Amino acid sequence: MTLVWHSLADVPRDLGPTVVTVGNFDGVHKGHRAVLAELVAAAHARGAKAVAVTFDPHPKAVHAPEHQPELITGIDDRIERIAQTGVDGILIQEYTLDFAMATPEEFVRDYLVGGVGAVAIAVGGDTRFGRGNAGDIETLRELGEKLGIDVDIIGDAAAPHDGARRWSSTWVRELLDEGDLRAAADILGAPHRLRGTVIHGDKLGRQIGFPTANLDVYAGFIPRHGVYAGWLEVVDPGDNASAASLLGERLPAAISLGINYTVGTKDLRVEAFVLDREGLDLYGARVALDLIEWERPMLDFGGIEGLVAALHEDVAWTRKVLGVPAL
Repeated sequence: MTLVWHSLADVPRDLGPTVVTVGNFDGVHKGHRAVLAELVAAAHARGAKAVAVTFDPHPKAVHAPEHQPELITGIDDRIERIAQTGVDGILIQEYTLDFAMATPEEFVRDYLVGGVGAVAIAVGGDTRFGRGNAGDIETLRELGEKLGIDVDIIGDAAAPHDGARRWSSTWVRELLDEGDLRAAADILGAPHRLRGTVIHGDKLGRQIGFPTANLDVYAGFIPRHGVYAGWLEVVDPGDNASAASLLGERLPAAISLGINYTVGTKDLRVEAFVLDREGLDLYGARVALDLIEWERPMLDFGGIEGLVAALHEDVAWTRKVLGVPAL
């Protein structure tokens, strides 16, 4: 079982020796997973525990909010996916300007060694750390000698063929912007996920025979607008007993993400039509949408009749993609 700590104060004093890596791990893609797998192997070879340190919010959100990246995954999915790699602990450090003022030596000595019990640090070759990103690999090696800890350098991970591009969060965002969900999922090692709270909409879907769950998305990178096939899962039902009865069940859904030009909406809508579930009540529940494949862009069908015909086609396509036969 992976332990999760939200501050140094939460880390048990009797944790014992650890091998630590540090990173944002946005998306926890295959490159990240390779690093974390090496971390686990290095820790267990030393009879130590493997600990991943990550940050929330993203450092750029603090230092340059106008240039911060749109994160691929929210913190809940980041924790879940890091834990899947077999690490013993995850420390989520709140990133603040005060925290960022630590010098490279203070960060390693007081935080990683003194706070987490590191006997070794495993990081990539391009690692920067400490105030103003002043610390690099040479700094880390010097501090390792001074403090008596090992430094393991982990190489970049890429797809397993000649000339392959390095796996990266930037690459995943590019694929999501293009609507290539299959390729993005291959790099992520899992379908791309959005999380949101089900809210009341304008009820048009119910009137035309396609009632949808409208999501106020709070986590996950918004990919190319359009129609998707995917799966909906209740992750927190709140006070909704109907939603609570669906915990642990993956529901097939045709998902619309974007602006509904046909009815003249002007804001982004994320709506999921769950197949073969009449009278579904998910209001107030937090749900996850795993997006599997993009079908088409958002279009203006000229009126409700054209929209309904297109929705029937979308549902048939969704059944085919997800392997869900018609009832």
